[in-house]
Amino acid sequence: MMARRLLDSKGVKYEEIPVDGDMEKRRKMQEITGRHTVPQVFIGERHVGGFDDLAEAENSGQLDQWLQSAD
Repeated sequence: MMARRLLDSKGVKYEEIPVDGDMEKRRKMQEITGRHTVPQVFIGERHVGGFDDLAEAENSGQLDQWLQSAD
């Protein structure tokens, strides 16, 4: 919810891929990211991480750079 709120505040369009209740999607997410928590955020092909990583990128100014380069 917090990741959505942050991305919404920036006017970012995003796609949600729910993995709850779908063990195959969850397994694939874990395989790609090496993590088992949700959300796992990607900007383009860049794996940002979870919400804490997204918030850290926002606080450092890195998130805006990533968003601009993904356009």
